[in-house]
Amino acid sequence: MDLDLSDDQQAILEALGQLLERHAGPARAIELGKKGAYDDALDEALAGAGFAQMYLDDETGPLEAALLVDAVAQAAGVVSIGASALVAPAVAGRALDGPLALARRGGDRLVRFAPHARTLLVDAGDQARVVELGPADVEPVRSNFGYPVARLAAGALERGEPLGAGSGQRLRDWWRVAIATESAGTMRAALDCTVAYLKQREQFGRPIASFQAVQHRLAECAILVEGVRWLALEAAYHGAQTEAAAVAAAYATGAARQVFAEMHQLSGAIGFTHEHDLHVWTMRLQALKLEMDGAASHQRAIAQARWLS
Repeated sequence: MDLDLSDDQQAILEALGQLLERHAGPARAIELGKKGAYDDALDEALAGAGFAQMYLDDETGPLEAALLVDAVAQAAGVVSIGASALVAPAVAGRALDGPLALARRGGDRLVRFAPHARTLLVDAGDQARVVELGPADVEPVRSNFGYPVARLAAGALERGEPLGAGSGQRLRDWWRVAIATESAGTMRAALDCTVAYLKQREQFGRPIASFQAVQHRLAECAILVEGVRWLALEAAYHGAQTEAAAVAAAYATGAARQVFAEMHQLSGAIGFTHEHDLHVWTMRLQALKLEMDGAASHQRAIAQARWLS
């Protein structure tokens, strides 16, 4: 198995990195978070540069779209990139009018990006539905999760355009791939933020990062993050097969729990303040690990795909 990115994929990531340096980052995420805002400028920049359509492009596909989601999450972009770049084209076969939010009928009606979403993609069982959202459908909720969130009116989950038999399963599978991919980028950024801090913070006359016990803990987290990333990319490359998607999401949820705890414990008191950038990513991990009813839901999907299908 060749785990190296192709020259074209490297070029895509380099161009994407330059765009994200201009239009994203923790400082921008913090400012948007104070207002509960959505980053329309970043969304427009990604679309204008052609990144938003990579899933449907003849020369790229779901793997490149997953690399995009990972990079935007790592840069703390306040855009619904997982839903728009991975889930919508896979489920609907076309781009949907964004911003886009994802929800489950009968699930928690507190939904990421719903305050600004024009379109809702709903898991309605066997079928997925595309719903046009209006102001009466959403009730914005103040949150520390790092994403704008809102509570949906029950009626919003009961209408809309059905996407055909089996589309509900496709939505669940690709939603799990998006969760894992966003988690991978988010955890990588949290780890990088922590390592940078530990290299400059000193105790006993030397940087904290120089202590072997600390290095062991950071290395374990680095392995977890890489595992999440490759499980997510593999699942995307193979078309989000149900078991692979559920394994990626379940592993990401467990890794997020450990990475969150380790990053905050290693950073000490400053890691729990808003003056330090760490919270930009770690609070998002709390939202991602709860989405789709969390680890128990992903684990049930693994069991059903392996033994009951």
